Amino acid sequence: MTIHKEGYRTIVISAIIFGAINFFSFSFSNAWVSWFIFLSTLFFLLFIISFFRVPKRKLILREKQVISPADGKVVVIEEAFDDEYFKEKRLQISIFMSPANVHQNRNPVSGEVIYSKYHRGKYFVAWHPKSSTENERHTVVIKNSQSEVLVKQIAGAVARRIVNYLMVGQKVEQGAEMGFIKFGSRVDLFLPIDSKVNVELNQMVQGGITVLATLAPTHLPTGMDA
Repeated sequence: MTIHKEGYRTIVISAIIFGAINFFSFSFSNAWVSWFIFLSTLFFLLFIISFFRVPKRKLILREKQVISPADGKVVVIEEAFDDEYFKEKRLQISIFMSPANVHQNRNPVSGEVIYSKYHRGKYFVAWHPKSSTENERHTVVIKNSQSEVLVKQIAGAVARRIVNYLMVGQKVEQGAEMGFIKFGSRVDLFLPIDSKVNVELNQMVQGGITVLATLAPTHLPTGMDA
């Protein structure tokens, strides 16, 4: 396991605060109070560090399938109208990322980035229906010979910073890093309407490992099997 670069500054600041609080605590408080403060602040510091962990994984690479871009729980599987890019109904799969989940996001498919846009917005809780269209978010669309897949990183009530590393025209690989969401939130995917869903509601998924959906034969190049 490693620590993500997005966490360096936050961890250093948290460590300085941890050290300052405990320096004054052990200097001016009795032993029992000082040890209580030490253990409480140590738990908080370790929790902050855990937000930015990046576990080592053997990634799943399957060109005909869509791999989960995030760790978390599947909270939405439904047909939904995408009014940002496709302007039509798509299959939506949404993953809720709790503060305890890994927060690194990965490319669900390989291809070329043809759309990338950041939207300022509100901070509804991530499971709120309006969070997908009204919260702060960053949307990218990846196109390959099989389909176009829209991925939307969405900030929640706690998450206040979305990082996305992709640029229009960039060639990306399935499973490679797409970005990072600090302190929880959610990721939405919009897939071809006739894609086959491989997960269930409330299922826990892992970024770069869990197969979310299989693209329908109509979205594959001529002559290829599903």
